Amino acid sequence: MKMGKQIYRVVLTGGPASGKTTLISRILKEFKQDDGWRVITIPETATELISGFGINPFGVCMSMLKFQDFVIADQIHKEKLALQAAEVVPEEKVLIVYDRALLDDKAYITDEEFAETLYRVGGKTEAEVLAGYDAVLYLVTCAKGAEFAYNLGNTARSESIEYAREIDDRTLNAWSAYQNLRIIDNSVNFEDKINRAIREIYRVIGEPEPMVKKRKYLIAMPDIELLKSRYRAVGIDMVQTYLAMTNPVIERRVRRQKNGEEELFFYTEKHFRPDGTKWDTERPITEKEYGRYMLEADPALGSVSKVKYRFVYDSCRFEIDVYPFSAERAVLFCYSEKPERSAPPELEIISDVTGKAEYKNKQLAKSQTL
Repeated sequence: MKMGKQIYRVVLTGGPASGKTTLISRILKEFKQDDGWRVITIPETATELISGFGINPFGVCMSMLKFQDFVIADQIHKEKLALQAAEVVPEEKVLIVYDRALLDDKAYITDEEFAETLYRVGGKTEAEVLAGYDAVLYLVTCAKGAEFAYNLGNTARSESIEYAREIDDRTLNAWSAYQNLRIIDNSVNFEDKINRAIREIYRVIGEPEPMVKKRKYLIAMPDIELLKSRYRAVGIDMVQTYLAMTNPVIERRVRRQKNGEEELFFYTEKHFRPDGTKWDTERPITEKEYGRYMLEADPALGSVSKVKYRFVYDSCRFEIDVYPFSAERAVLFCYSEKPERSAPPELEIISDVTGKAEYKNKQLAKSQTL
């Protein structure tokens, strides 16, 4: 959609424990203000009403049908405000991300009840609502095909696997009439699932999708000013802190990063399975939550500070991590479909360190050396 600038509207939906929160974190990292993007997120309305207003359709507070009056009215209001905000922010490229949207409500009431409530509360038809989105990404619940991960990242999850599957079916049916529905299943693994969702967003905005194969190299410290002028390299300040482990199979960390004039905060868990596979979950957090997590920092590990410089060379995406404890070396990442890709001639590659533990962030937090 273009309204004087480029505004794209993408709905994220799916059953419980489908990966929406982790995907939102990835979107915030992928579409950066430094690259000309503004990401506007619309939080899940029902959760906000239940936790913030104390109204609960699953108890004795009110009926589910009455609850939908609140949900639909609030959702319509927030979607209108998001579009107005998209028009006034200075960035020319705006991505509006909806954590669930109006059609999700059809999973909890009948089609007739939904149509009546939608028109009575918002004066809209279902067709008019659907015309307001550019794409809907449907993330299938982990309860279908990735049952082992159903509770990862949310130990307080109350829905049973059976109920999660039922809600997943009902939610998918609610969106089934939308022509630009993209279904992201659990066919490979969680990382692949998130990558597929990101690729769909790149298709929506009409930009080449990022390369997903990554190589890592130790390089001599480059001339940063030259990279900025010649390749328009953009620096992003990051601080990553590992937290004390409360579970032997879960690694926890928080990250603070600069996004233009803003600061973003994230909480990440890496789960290790007995078969050797790993499963990451991540969610954006507030600055206050970040401060509370920092009280749990692992005393044996220091925080890892770095500036990540991103640029494109020969149609390939490169990143260089520069650490304050190393004046002579840096780490280069190359994202390409090809196993070998030429780096800019200005860079001096010392060695390929792909997969080497001593160059991973957790080890660097301990050694503080390259």
